[in-house]
Amino acid sequence: MAVTILTMDNFQQEVLDASQKVLIDFYASWCGPCQAMAPLFEEASNEATNVKFCKVNVDEQPKLARSFGISSIPTLIVFENGKPVQQSVGGRTKEGLLELVR
Repeated sequence: MAVTILTMDNFQQEVLDASQKVLIDFYASWCGPCQAMAPLFEEASNEATNVKFCKVNVDEQPKLARSFGISSIPTLIVFENGKPVQQSVGGRTKEGLLELVR
């Protein structure tokens, strides 16, 4: 499944109004751990087809990142029924990503 890029403009529709669980990766292009996790995030999105995988570039969407108090990256937030239910800071393996959304 394709990873959705989130902005302030599509956040409501893609996350808050989503009918399935959503995993968001808050990242930056200059962040080493973020870059290492990027292909694993893509692989996990192909395996967990019942979950929407999304990314937020904190440099391009600072207001969105601030609205969730993001101060370290990568930060992962799981949403269910439009509400954040779990948060994790730091890189994860593909298995760790899948575990977050089980």
